[in-house]
Parts: sequence; C-alpha cells; structure tokens
Amino acid sequence: MAGHKDLVQRAAEFARRAHRSVGQVRRYTGEPYEVHPQAVAAMVAEVNQDPEVVAAAWLHDVVEDTPVTLEEVEAAFGPRVAALVADLTDVSLGQEGNRAVRKALDLAHIARAAPEAKTIKLADLMDNLRSILANDRRFARTYLMEMERLLEVLKDGDRRLYERAVEEHRRGMALLDAASSTLAPAAREMGGGSVYLRMRRLFLEGFTAMDIAEPLPLVPADAPHEEVARLMEESGHEVVGLIQEGRVTGYAARGPEAGEMVRRSPIPTVQLLPAMASLAEVIGVLALHPHCFVSTLGGVEGVITRGHVEKPPVRMWLFGMITIIEMFLTRFIEAHYPGEGWRTMVSPGRLQKARELVEERRRRGQHCSLLDCLQLADKAGIVMKDPAMRRDFGARTKREGRRIIKALESLRNNLAHGQSIVSHDWETIVAMAGRMERILTRV
Repeated sequence: MAGHKDLVQRAAEFARRAHRSVGQVRRYTGEPYEVHPQAVAAMVAEVNQDPEVVAAAWLHDVVEDTPVTLEEVEAAFGPRVAALVADLTDVSLGQEGNRAVRKALDLAHIARAAPEAKTIKLADLMDNLRSILANDRRFARTYLMEMERLLEVLKDGDRRLYERAVEEHRRGMALLDAASSTLAPAAREMGGGSVYLRMRRLFLEGFTAMDIAEPLPLVPADAPHEEVARLMEESGHEVVGLIQEGRVTGYAARGPEAGEMVRRSPIPTVQLLPAMASLAEVIGVLALHPHCFVSTLGGVEGVITRGHVEKPPVRMWLFGMITIIEMFLTRFIEAHYPGEGWRTMVSPGRLQKARELVEERRRRGQHCSLLDCLQLADKAGIVMKDPAMRRDFGARTKREGRRIIKALESLRNNLAHGQSIVSHDWETIVAMAGRMERILTRV
C-alpha cells in the first residue's frame, strides 16, 4: 500500500515540477496550473483508487503542455501510466485548420482510449467547464457543444463520473440559456456596439447543423447491394444509413465514379456532430469529408452534404459573416486611424465615390459617415497594411490579403445573385469559416 501511495505522490510532484518549469498558470485566474491536475486527480480518486489511474490523472497534461515526453513518463511511472497519458494527449498539436477540424481529430483519438483514460477525461472536462462558466461565458457555449460531442464517446468511462458530467453539461446549458434571455434588453441599452455583438452571436449560434440536415434514409444493415442502390436512386439521396437492432451502425454511399458499386462503412466519429453544432463546425467537417452526420439523443438522425451548403440558412449565414467582417474592418480603422486619418491611404477616385454615396444616403435621410461608404475592398486595403491583421486573415503579404478580399467579394456577389456557391466559392467558404474564429477574438 505504501508503494501505491508513493506512486501517486511521485506523480503529483512530477506534474507540479513540469508545469512550473514552463511558468504555466491556470487560464482566467492566474493560479498555479497544478490546481487543475490536482482537482482532476481528486475526482478520479473518488471513483477509482487504482494508483496508476490516479497518477495518470495528475500527469494528463504534462506531455501536451510541457517539454516532458511519453518516454520520460514511462521511465518514471511505467508503461500503463504512459499509455493512459498518451490516450489523454491531443493529437492535433501543431495541426493546421480551424478549431472544429482540430477538435475532430482529438475526438477520434479519445474515442479509442482505454476506459480508465475516459474516466480521467470526464473529470478533466468537468473541472475545465466550471472554470469557463465562471470566467468566460462567451466561450462557454462553444466548449459545451464540444463537450457534448465528447460525452458521446466517453460512455465507457466510470458511470458515476459520466452521469455527473452529463448533469453538469445540462446545468451549464441551462445557465447560458437563462443568461441569453436577458441579452436583448441589455444590448438595446448598449447602443451601436450591440449590433456587432448580436452579429457575432449570429455567427456562433444563429444557425446550427439541424437547420440544414436532411433525414437519413434507413435500410437494414444486411440489405443486398441492389436494394440499397434502388433506394438511393428512387429517393435521390447519395447516402443512406444502415440500421441494426434499432441503431444506425454505418452508412452506404456510391463511389465517386458513375456506376461504381455502393460502398458500406461505419460512421467515423470525426464526421458526427450534435444537432446543435454550429455551421462553422459543419463546414470544418465537410472540408475534409463528403458527408457530415448529425446525432440527436445519442442516435444518428440526419446527414449533411456539400450540396446542402446551398440551402438558404447557410447562404444567410455566409452573407452575415461577410457583413461581420466588414463591420470589423470599420471598427479597426476607426480605432487605429482617428479623425479620418485613413483618407491618405485611399485613392482620390475611391474617396470621391464614397463622398457621392454619403450625399445620396443623406439626401434619403440616412445617417452615415464617409468610412461607412467606402467599399469593402477599400477598407480591406487599409487594414491589410497591419501585419497582425494580415495574419488573422491568413495572408502573408498585402497582395495575398487583396486576393482574399477579392474572393470574399466574389462570394458576396454570388450570394446576392443566387449563383452556386459550392461550385464557385467552396475554398473561400472553408477558409472564411476557419478565419472567423481568429478575427472575432481580436475585438
């Protein structure tokens, strides 16, 4: 017993030293980071006294957040503890792509983890959620949506911790819903700035996967290929669900070549989203896969393909995103070039067009400024002179920044004129959905 206690004590001290060595502190509070693994280990110890599991709880972030390697963990604590830490270390470290893509990679990784690692992950989620709800309500809804997806693959963890995590998730959503019901009166009192905040909320929460998903046609998992192919042809669907014992266990889809035989596959975790997932998450999945599946109450109910991106909710959402970007550009210019100091950065001809638009709007009784009447490309030309802003837009040079804005203008024109956006603007849509997260955090 003494040796078992010593293992946990050694892991605790090892974790403290590792996190202190890089000066890591707890986000929001500035506390020493060790308070987090300590809380996680305490929760795990309530349901599982196995010293190797509790030790792994203490060590669950050391490989991800410090220079410590898995080899060092194994040398100090043995192969089982190292394996659990490996299960709990995100595989998306250093990966490109937006948050949704990175989280999908990590979700697939933890889905294959040992039950003991999933128990630790449940405790990790709960401790993080408590901190986020207390300090960052804006990010909390995103975290809760990600937590919902994780809970789908963590059912193999300790049942008691799983039920506690589900209940804390439910209370967190209820808390945010109660807070959002008071948002509108407060926003009206805030004045013009509230318009931007509401637009940002539209991007994050206004439309969800359930708004564009189609019901997934179902066939028995053991149905002959011919029957599956006939259903797909008659219904016009390119993908159908395979059902066995009342649950969807996989899907069937035709290959990319005309006439290619129907292929059957299990539904990968990285392609499965909850019904309330944001459209940004949907785009993140469709950027890498031809189909995105939608779950409700633990079952797969719907499917989204790239063709569904043409639906009105997505087109409205995309137009709203471009509007948010233009509002952000305006706010950035106002903050960095007071007193219309930006005028010297716009050609005389473009300034004259803006003046004419100001006069026309004022003649109609509309209040506006000269900056309001600049074209999107003109505003972007000013902002793209700032290196940090170029990085947020994914541009290394001013020229590349201009190409990005030109692509946005093309997307806006195609949206306005009812043209296909998937065939003409798919790369722009994917890139914009990924960049919006970085852009919005600067405001």
